[in-house]
Amino acid sequence: MPQHESAKKRLRQSARQRLRNRGYRTDLRKVIKAVREDSGVTVAAQSAVDTAVRRGIIHPNKAARLKSRFARAQQAAATA
Repeated sequence: MPQHESAKKRLRQSARQRLRNRGYRTDLRKVIKAVREDSGVTVAAQSAVDTAVRRGIIHPNKAARLKSRFARAQQAAATA
């Protein structure tokens, strides 16, 4: 356990942030799963991915990779 006041505060902050980030990450996973099932929701998914990057949940390169996959899935669905 932390001994200094600043370390104790940091522990409290980390616990709150971890819970908050877990919720954001869960929501993002749900959106990604929705795109896999129905590629018509790519605009909402791209917005959710951008929000996750802004909040620091995922790396920007991962977001670019996901959005690229969303676009390919949407194109494949449109041609099929």
